[in-house]
Amino acid sequence: MNTYSKCPIELVVRLIKKKWVVQILRDLFFGKSRFSEFKKDKPSLSNKVLSNCLKSMEKDGLIQRISDRYERDVEYILTKKGQALNKIIYEMAMFSIDEDMGDTKFNDETKGKMKSSFKDKLLFKN
Repeated sequence: MNTYSKCPIELVVRLIKKKWVVQILRDLFFGKSRFSEFKKDKPSLSNKVLSNCLKSMEKDGLIQRISDRYERDVEYILTKKGQALNKIIYEMAMFSIDEDMGDTKFNDETKGKMKSSFKDKLLFKN
């Protein structure tokens, strides 16, 4: 038996480590709710991969799929479990901004705006 199989951190990492999950969660927190909105600004995300990711997230209890009776109008919303990841995603964003992760170095004004935006969208009470 794997000694880390019941580690709380490992369990959360397994839930969010799948490709695109964190980006889709972020999009949901920022108000996106439709398939086409999730694809925007993600040119390498294919329809098939996005569809599989959304199904997986629904199966994991992070999102709920809502549609009209004809399946023409489909939206995705965060479940209570998905909403509970808000502080984790917020802290990931703050770490990235504070540590100048990646190739982009943000000036102080941009960092302040980014932090404010994430704070407004992610730090609410569940």
